[in-house]
Amino acid sequence: MLGFILKRLGLALLVALAVSAIAFFLLRLSGDVAVAIAGEGARQADIDLIRETYGLNRPIVVQYLDWLWRTLSGDLGTSIYFKTDVASLVMAKLPVTLILGLTSLVFALLISIPLGVLAAIYANSWIDRVALGIAVVGQAMPNFFFALILVMLFSITLRWLPVSGSDSWLHYVMPTVALGYYAAPAFMRLIRAGMIEVLSADYIRTARAKGLPPGKVVFKHALRNAVVPVVALAAVQLGFLLGGSVVIETIFALDGLGYLAYQSITYKDFPVMQVVVLLLSVVYVLLTLAADIANAWLDPRIRVA
Repeated sequence: MLGFILKRLGLALLVALAVSAIAFFLLRLSGDVAVAIAGEGARQADIDLIRETYGLNRPIVVQYLDWLWRTLSGDLGTSIYFKTDVASLVMAKLPVTLILGLTSLVFALLISIPLGVLAAIYANSWIDRVALGIAVVGQAMPNFFFALILVMLFSITLRWLPVSGSDSWLHYVMPTVALGYYAAPAFMRLIRAGMIEVLSADYIRTARAKGLPPGKVVFKHALRNAVVPVVALAAVQLGFLLGGSVVIETIFALDGLGYLAYQSITYKDFPVMQVVVLLLSVVYVLLTLAADIANAWLDPRIRVA
């Protein structure tokens, strides 16, 4: 098991390094950092001075290696727009995004597990079709469009929920539903397929032949085995929810990493953009690593392979 973990950890580090390099080069191609710092209408002499001061006239590979060394040393730089330390700025916004991601994941599981179980028990019936229809709509409809529907219904028409901000738990209700509903179909289809396979297994037929109550057969014997792949998928989906919160946080003006990323793109704040992309990428890679380790722990055949 230790050898498996070390191999996966090494692969995760290589992926994180590759993502940091790709993000750095793409962001540099999207605009001139010196012009962003100097501001529109700045003289060419001022722009050249900024390039000289910040080392932006050096080869881009040298700039990347210098940035990577400073990042690994804990120096994330200073925000161009916010005029503050990037590390403290990002850490102040991170809790909002974590809360949104975790609540969205819980909401997705709360609606997908019951729907997946019902769809498997009543396979090919109208209940199964309704559950699959809900999943198809959730995956086909863009989350920003669903978010706007929620705003029109619950904020403008009914006036039950606040439309923006992050001051209370009520501000997280619509963002959680909008983001979680988009992630639910993957869980629902996985649980449905796993339950259908498990319910046809020999030990389930034996449990039924012994006269065990149907609820005990489904939830104690079948669901606990069908839900094993969901553990790995949940870790990956959490990374997706954290990274995909940019649009939702922007719509609801949640003061998290997603909204910070939108602001940094708008104001060409390259140091903040770089750190946000790197942080979300590393979190996603670490969650994927955790999913691989969980799969290997739950299924020894993966370790052998």
